[in-house]
Amino acid sequence: MDSSSAVVSTIVKNWRERPPSTYSLKVHNFSQLENSTTVSDDKYQSRPFTSGGYNWRLIVYPKGNEKDDGSGFISMYVEIDSKSLMVFTPPTDVFAELRFFVYNKKENKYFTIQDLEVRRFNALKTVWGLQQFLPLDTFNDLKNGYIFEGGHCEFGVDVIVASPLTNWEILSFDENLSEPKFSWAVKKFSDLKEHVYKSDCFSMGGRECRWRYTKPDEKIFRQAHIRVLDPLGSNHIEHKNKRWVDESKKSWGWVQFLSLAELRKTYLDKEDTLNVEVEFEVVSATKCSTII
Repeated sequence: MDSSSAVVSTIVKNWRERPPSTYSLKVHNFSQLENSTTVSDDKYQSRPFTSGGYNWRLIVYPKGNEKDDGSGFISMYVEIDSKSLMVFTPPTDVFAELRFFVYNKKENKYFTIQDLEVRRFNALKTVWGLQQFLPLDTFNDLKNGYIFEGGHCEFGVDVIVASPLTNWEILSFDENLSEPKFSWAVKKFSDLKEHVYKSDCFSMGGRECRWRYTKPDEKIFRQAHIRVLDPLGSNHIEHKNKRWVDESKKSWGWVQFLSLAELRKTYLDKEDTLNVEVEFEVVSATKCSTII
């Protein structure tokens, strides 16, 4: 077995009254457990149990795992059934938090070591655990309460499997738009009577513009230049705008972009047409998981 000890800084030792919630192994004769493991590579493997949809086994070395620097200690591990990993193609990684237990009759509590580092189980790494869980001298001394009632003892483990990622978002920024410009010719400008006029809709960055949104909780970043074009082509009026737009802010611009006096003097062509243009530099896009 490869080394699978937890880094000292990632483990926490404590006592608790509540028994293991994933698996418990109760032994009625510890000395015979030690004797039996001499013919099973010094370890006892529990029956399979399930947690998080995967099959596991608790592994106990009652004399310590000498191959993993566990001599003189109780060594405890969990092993995931590699067949559980093969259900998915390609084989998946399983992340799990581990807590190991041994019952103490004297305290009527469980001595617990929790590995704070979430461990990754996969086809190449199926076993994690603690090679130095508890010194054998401490465990075997009957006065300490780990062995009781003529050889009884109890080991346990909690395997808390992290749920697969189901909520996600991918934010991208398109800086190479295929058609970044939209132009609008406002004809017979001097005859217009309404307070507000709107262009036709146009598509930009995969979104229908004139800023219509249908998705709740969505926001889009847009960076653009807005221009009033000079009919002579030499003195365009331009402002740069960049902002996030969402359902509550469907439009953006300037209250005083250009004075009407200056507009009528310089920016209407011979047909009384005002030509305006917007050129987008950056448009964001978001992909996300389905909201139920």
